[in-house]
Amino acid sequence: MRLPHRNRGRRALTALVATAVAAPVLIAASPADARTGDDPARQHRKAERLARQLERESSAKGAYRHLKAFQRIADANGGNRAAGTPGHEASTTYVYKLLKQAGYRVSYQDFTIWDAKTTAEKLSVLSPDPRELKVTAGKLSPSTPAAGIQAQIAVARADETPGCTADDYASDTFTGKIALIKRGVCGYAEKQAAAAKAGAIGAIIYNHSGTAPARPRFDSPADGKIPTAGISLADGEALTAAAAKGPVKLSLTVQQQHIAKTTRNVVAETRGGDADHVVALGSHLDSVPEGPGINDNGSGSAGLLEVALKLARKTQHPTNKVRFAWWSGEELGLLGSDHYVKQLSPEQRKKIALYLNFDMIASPNAAELVYDGDDSDHKGSGPGPKGSAEIEKLITGYLDRKHKPHEGTDFDGRSDYGPFIDAGIPAGGTFTGAEGIKTKEQAEKFGGTAGVAYDPNYHSKGDTLQNIDLKYFDTNIDVIAHAVGIYAHDLSSLG
Repeated sequence: MRLPHRNRGRRALTALVATAVAAPVLIAASPADARTGDDPARQHRKAERLARQLERESSAKGAYRHLKAFQRIADANGGNRAAGTPGHEASTTYVYKLLKQAGYRVSYQDFTIWDAKTTAEKLSVLSPDPRELKVTAGKLSPSTPAAGIQAQIAVARADETPGCTADDYASDTFTGKIALIKRGVCGYAEKQAAAAKAGAIGAIIYNHSGTAPARPRFDSPADGKIPTAGISLADGEALTAAAAKGPVKLSLTVQQQHIAKTTRNVVAETRGGDADHVVALGSHLDSVPEGPGINDNGSGSAGLLEVALKLARKTQHPTNKVRFAWWSGEELGLLGSDHYVKQLSPEQRKKIALYLNFDMIASPNAAELVYDGDDSDHKGSGPGPKGSAEIEKLITGYLDRKHKPHEGTDFDGRSDYGPFIDAGIPAGGTFTGAEGIKTKEQAEKFGGTAGVAYDPNYHSKGDTLQNIDLKYFDTNIDVIAHAVGIYAHDLSSLG
């Protein structure tokens, strides 16, 4: 799961596209029912039977062999499986071969990602209080001249959407200056683009929490309009306070090389099933460069692979076509899933009835979190597209019947459901937590330790086979199995 470095503005977009690309739903008998002669009641019985079979045969024990394979791959390739690296390529080959052997139609989807090599990053206060500040060059930022840029700072308005819109900048005060912007809500690319439009020649983004500098990054070099770097909350607030008293002059140096790399998604679908009604599921296969990514997101990838292989034993001809995807570049900003959705025509998007996402499903200090499709928790971004509430209901209903406690989690845009939601496709799934801190109430409900992160090894070299909670891994594989079994034959619950 990627860091929360941007908000894709999906709610506004979803409202605009919902009527244009809303996913189809089945009411009463579908075209597949007519072809097979099955009435809705019979379809539902078939769905429940397949769901029970998949739940019985899919397990954490079965999926653990895939986790061990991902660990071996990382160990043999510099300790990680990051997009654009040999470790990730080996991971895709492993998944591809197993799916091909199982009888799926499998393909690679190649696309370009960008890496950056920073050769210089320096930020100095020239006046009124000369000093150097700790700074992090924005990944894929434009470079400054070798001598840097020297200019006064202009402070963007720090409201509920700091530096996100044109009215956060007054063009007469930003022209020729370095914009100082608080992190939060919208993405780094949006902030520096708005500053550039106001006339700024550079951007410094300060963090909204913690002690570390913000780490700006863009999806591609084309996103960078002006040299951009990040500093800490304390340094940002100190510069803001100084600027309120009088001019503050900085010197910013960013020197980077931008390197294009090719990476790939793996997409597999059943040979049979109604292609006008596609059940799509996905998980990201890439890790961060810092570690092997066994929970994040070997767990979701292995769980999805386990269920896909068990489904293939039962049928390659479900009522509805089932499509599984293992995304690349999620840790770089949902790049693989975004590329996939953008390559679909409007007609192809309409045929995707729903998308289920599984990213981090075995956190060692886990909470069982279900994406809040109906926004009943009234937190964060609001409900998903029409049908998302029904997906949440199917998952929570299953967990309730199994006497498994759960609670909602927001569609915060941090994982690969984001591009599907942006396209108006209903989405859902489960998640066991990342760097967030488990509350006392959650510890009482789910076990584990309050006051500690759900995954203390998030985005680190400690995300190994020892970083897996097998109980929650098994529970979430059962959720995947149940959802695949039901939706493979019966979409009527979507409304």
